[in-house]
Amino acid sequence: MAAVRKLYGILNSPATLKVMACLFEHDLEFEFVPINLDAGEHKKKPFLYLNPFGQVPVFEDGDTKQFESRAIIRSMAHGYAKEGQELIYWDAKEQAMVAEWVDVEDHHFEPPASKLIRELLTKPKKGLSSNEEVVAEAEAKLAKVLDVYESVLSKSKYLASDKYTIVDVLHLPNLHSLMEITQAKKLIESRPRVKEWCSQILARPAWSKVLHMKEEAQV
Repeated sequence: MAAVRKLYGILNSPATLKVMACLFEHDLEFEFVPINLDAGEHKKKPFLYLNPFGQVPVFEDGDTKQFESRAIIRSMAHGYAKEGQELIYWDAKEQAMVAEWVDVEDHHFEPPASKLIRELLTKPKKGLSSNEEVVAEAEAKLAKVLDVYESVLSKSKYLASDKYTIVDVLHLPNLHSLMEITQAKKLIESRPRVKEWCSQILARPAWSKVLHMKEEAQV
């Protein structure tokens, strides 16, 4: 009997959506368990047993319980690799490049991207004003990151190599949100290689399935 897989999280959490996209990339069946953050469910004992830091997502695969989205995705890509469609490399030197770019997404891309999304997408939806100083700083930082991406993508089809890897998976939720923001969309579309890369990865069937789940949850 196959192990029961559960993904605990929320559908407006980029970290949750990253793991969900990776599950779909590997054609893995799973149960999505929504966590009510407004009710403080993530700070109560049942959930803290899964993640003592009280954050989403948490991935439960049989007896194995994991938190931290990038760790979950790394493990999943190795444990459930599809032959000929692996999102990682088995060669240590090639995988080192993937690991390096996972850190780039974490330390260089996500911080300014998250700030722009919060200030220009999340706050307006809540009727709150954006902090123009924060926006300007985040936009400048993201522009520099995308300049690097543009250069890298002139040498390879994807960020870490010529094949689609977990590095690209990790970018999906924030790229999707950035494309809904006029200012951020211009940053992406003004760089032709970044624009093409963004278009290709956002068209992945796995990401379409993630968006479908979000749409169904809103009905």
